[in-house]
Amino acid sequence: MTSKPKIALIVGSTRPTRFADKPAQWMLKQAQARDDIEVELIDLRDHPLPFFDEMASNLWMPSRNPEAIRWQETIGRFDGYIFVVAEYNRSITGVLKNALDQAYKEWNRKPFTAIGYGGTGASRAVEHLRGIAVELQMVSTRTAVHIGGGDLMAVHPMGGNKPIEEIEANLLPSTKNALDELVWWAKATMAAKQPKSDS
Repeated sequence: MTSKPKIALIVGSTRPTRFADKPAQWMLKQAQARDDIEVELIDLRDHPLPFFDEMASNLWMPSRNPEAIRWQETIGRFDGYIFVVAEYNRSITGVLKNALDQAYKEWNRKPFTAIGYGGTGASRAVEHLRGIAVELQMVSTRTAVHIGGGDLMAVHPMGGNKPIEEIEANLLPSTKNALDELVWWAKATMAAKQPKSDS
């Protein structure tokens, strides 16, 4: 019997003035309200990774940097991921790209979804993330959650700075779909990894 999937909610920005905490805490609350997953928030601020400087990916040889190894051990504990994605110049943040590059085996054959924010709801950044994830042998959900346009300005500190609950009616349908898909893929990939019994 497949156990309840363990999901990491990864905050993909480390800037002192980041907006990421607001959507991260809201998404954490939505995920924790479900009874079919266990979710833990993982903040890249707690993982001071160097820019990738290993001789090769840990697909080919073990990493040497202690922070890289700690990061690999951290994400390796999970069955799937929710990325909190800021859009910088039509892509993901440098710190998130570096965190993705610092591991390989630990991401393999695991699903992910995302909650993104930006002028277009981080749609371009999330698409870029999906392209990167293909190389890491990950499975993307079809649905992601996007906070953009007027909704972003309503809740952003440089705009109305309202609680995210003010716009959540616009986010809840996609959030439910994204998490439903994440759970389905997590259970499917977990089951596929189980040792096959002789019949």
